[in-house]
This record gives sequence, structure tokens and C-alpha cells, in this order.
Amino acid sequence: MGYYQASFYSLLGLCAVLLASQPTRRAEPKKLAESRKQVTRDDKHPEASWYQVYALAMGADWLQGPYLYSLYRDEHGLSERQVSSLFTTGFLSGAVGAYFIGALADRHGRKAVCMAFCLLYAMSCFFTIIPVVPLLYLGRILGGISTSILFTVFDSWMVTNFRERKLVENGCDLSRTYATTSIVNNLTAIVSGVVSEWLVTATGTKKAPFWLGAGLLCWALQLISANWVENYGTDPSEPSDAPKTSSVRSTLKQPSILALGLASTMFEGSMYLFVFFWAPTMKSAQRSAGELPYGYIFSSFMASSMAAALTFNIVMQKRPFKYSRLLIGILLAANFCFVKLAGPKTEDATFWLFCLFEACVGMYWPCIGYLKGRLVQDNARAEVYGILRIPLNIFVVVSLFLAGDSSRFTQVFGACSVLLTTSFIAVWVASLKSNMP
Repeated sequence: MGYYQASFYSLLGLCAVLLASQPTRRAEPKKLAESRKQVTRDDKHPEASWYQVYALAMGADWLQGPYLYSLYRDEHGLSERQVSSLFTTGFLSGAVGAYFIGALADRHGRKAVCMAFCLLYAMSCFFTIIPVVPLLYLGRILGGISTSILFTVFDSWMVTNFRERKLVENGCDLSRTYATTSIVNNLTAIVSGVVSEWLVTATGTKKAPFWLGAGLLCWALQLISANWVENYGTDPSEPSDAPKTSSVRSTLKQPSILALGLASTMFEGSMYLFVFFWAPTMKSAQRSAGELPYGYIFSSFMASSMAAALTFNIVMQKRPFKYSRLLIGILLAANFCFVKLAGPKTEDATFWLFCLFEACVGMYWPCIGYLKGRLVQDNARAEVYGILRIPLNIFVVVSLFLAGDSSRFTQVFGACSVLLTTSFIAVWVASLKSNMP
């Protein structure tokens, strides 16, 4: 067994231990009498439908990721410049659509927009496998819009649903929900990577993961339609306008929200750049002979992220410190990773620095999700979340344009460390001036 394979299985073992140590829902006093009753098959977790749909939606996304670039270059025969233009189109469409999508979801229903996501992303999968340039661009536009929905409207529906159904009375906890969602995402990523590899090998075409992704989205659409209850940011029967607009503006002016917006832009932007540059960085640091086992390396990253999310669930059950303090620690740890990656490093050090950064990612998602869930009002949640993603998409597009090619990863990582330092200072100052949880 090779070094990277052994590392991956060791990280999986750590995940198994942490999974066995996870906290469970607390039984409320009024439920104690009912606990003696025989449990039926219908007595399932109150958030089961959320986790099921989220796993399917993220599975469709993860299936495409490893083969999108290769499909464009190897099967469609596009030039490097055309591929770069397609990726840029996806990020730009996500930036342009983010604001309008959030406002639309708050006004006309988040469940409806999540169902639209399933249709739009399935269409994106379909257009991506057709080697006609205009249709490929249309696929990227739909993909960018769909990604904005996935990372704003789904989250908004979940938080509002949690509060409207008063799930805390069923022993649920919003912090634990976010951590479990992150765990589901990481498990889905690992499984999707294995499945997509098998599909390509079995079918001989990189189009196969996109077909399966479209199938998962159709399944998710059916589950949303059958199991989700609609929720809104405003009453759809009322005329829209001033009150809500004022609420959005007042929310975005809060120092804590501005700090979280800066932190999410810099951290998530660095995460997207990591996705583009980790492979050439590992290649440049390689000292062993032969091809690197990229599949095992990527799976190790996902296992590191999952282990961190599982740790978050255990540690934050007791609330030993504020979530804003934890976010500061995450930003500092990520900054340390990029400082080290920007300098001379061995192959082993590069691998474990990437694993540490992925551990930061695993803790970041539930932490930032909980903070936004507490600080943003339900009546404008999707719109505010959408607006906060606009600078992120612009940041990634500008960074990729300035980077030029994958050989400049040291400069990119150095810039990321500077930007993460800025976001750390912003969150720290905001936590001092406002009552951040």
C-alpha cells in the first residue's frame, strides 16, 4: 500500500471514530412519555428530507467536477482559451444572477426556486455534453445560475424551515444541522468521486457522470415536490417594496454582516483557487517517481474536511467559545497554510498542508452557516445571501485572470494569505464592536 493510500485509510479511520462519538438529538421533557411507545418506521428524523435532497443536489455537482475540464479538452477538443472562457462565463453568470435569484426566492418561494434549480442544472448537464460551442456556453450560464441557487436558496429554505417548524423543540440544533450538512457533503463527495471514476471506466466516455448527475437532480426534484413545505421572505400576497428593501439595506450595513461577507469572499475565493491549483502544486513538489494517485489525494482532502466537521459537532455541543471566535481561528489556520504553501516545501508537507486547509473548510461551512443563520433576518435571507456571493464570483474571475496559468500558484497562495489576514482582522474588529454569537 502506498503512502497516499495509507494516509487516506487512516483519515477514514479517524472519521469512523469521530462518527461514533457524535452527539444525538436531546429528548425534550414532553417527549419522554412518548419515548416508551413503540417506534414505527415513520418515526424518522425531522430533517431527513433536507439531508436527502442536499445529498442528491451536491452529488450531481460533485459528479461533474472531476471531469468537466477533461470533457471540454479531451472529448470536445476545445482550446485552453475556450475552456478558460467557459469557466469564466459560469462564474460571471453566478455573480449576475445571485442578487435577482435571492430576491425572487424571498418573494415567490424558496421551495419553488429549489425545484427550478433541479431543472436548470439538469439542462446544464445536458448542454455540457453536446459539442456545440453556443450550447456549451448556455450550459455554463445555467450552471452558474444553478450554483448560486444551491449555495443561497437551499440554505435559506433550511434555516426558515427550522424556525417555522420549531425543530429545536424536537431536540434539533441549528449548529448541529449545519455540521451534519457539511458531513453529508463530504461523504457525498467521496462517493461521487469513486462512482464517477467507475462510470468513465465502464462507459469509456466522460459524459457518463453528467447523465447520472441529471438523473440525481430529477430524483431531488421529486423529493422536494413531495416533502418540502414552501416558505417565503415576505408574504406573497402583499405588495413588495420599501419595508423589505430597507431590511436588506440595514442588514448589509451591519458591521458583523460586512465582516462575514468579507470573510466568506476571501475564504471561499481561496477555496476555489485551491481547487484550480492543488494538482500542479502537488506535481511541482513531487520527488517520487511515477504518476501521483490524484484520486486518493482528493479523497484524503475530503476525509480531512469530514473529520473537521465531525469534530465541530462534538466541540460546539458545549459552546465552549463563541462561533465568531472559532471563525477567527479558522481564518488564521487557513492563512498559515497559504503562507507555508507560498514558500519552499516538501511533497509530504504540501500534502498535509492541503489536508489542514480542507480541515479548515470542514469547520468553516457549519460555522459561517450558523453565524449567518443567526444574524440575517428570515424576511430577506435569500436576497442577502445572494448579494454576499456577488463579490465572491467577481473575486474568483479576477484572480484567475491575473494568475494567467497554473504555474503561478506560489504568487496566488501568497495573495490568498494576505487577503485572509485582512478578513481575520475584519471579523476580529466586528466581534469586538458588535454582539456576534
